[in-house]
Amino acid sequence: MWIYEKKLQYPVRVNKCDPRMAKLLLEQYGGADGELAAALRYLNQRYTIPDKVVGLLTDIGTEEFAHLEMIATMVYKLTKDATIDQLKAAGLGDHYAAHDRALFYQSASGVPWTATYIQAKGDPIADLYEDIAAEEKARATYQWLIDLTDDVDLQDSLKFLREREIVHSLRFREAVEILKDDREAQKVF
Repeated sequence: MWIYEKKLQYPVRVNKCDPRMAKLLLEQYGGADGELAAALRYLNQRYTIPDKVVGLLTDIGTEEFAHLEMIATMVYKLTKDATIDQLKAAGLGDHYAAHDRALFYQSASGVPWTATYIQAKGDPIADLYEDIAAEEKARATYQWLIDLTDDVDLQDSLKFLREREIVHSLRFREAVEILKDDREAQKVF
């Protein structure tokens, strides 16, 4: 179904070891408004969405997995050279005790990812409005993450992800209009 090209969607570079920033990035890895929740939400919703927009959910859902891979790479690069003391100082001592340096789907606060983050109502327009809100929340989170680091290379990758959230929101808004127009079109039987 997919062709996987073994490279990131956009380059991920970091200037320094920064476990504190890695912890904050976990919000987009396993948080309620993060990339995993988005990918699974869209790929799940496509089964009850009209054919006119099903491809959009498939495309954006799979792109969200590419974003998840970028976030994982950022977290890895920010922590790979960290000492245990640095991890503890950044608030990652509990994470280290449970997972060593392995990534785990959790928020920046340490809350494990849960399927309750995925919304699927079965009403195409309701689901698309949920998707617009999800993209806008992710955009806002990326902006706050950009504000929390002075690493210009990391900011560059985060800005790319923020811009993709804006594009996704716009595409979902277009899909709402397509479905509204279709719903309001006079039906002749």
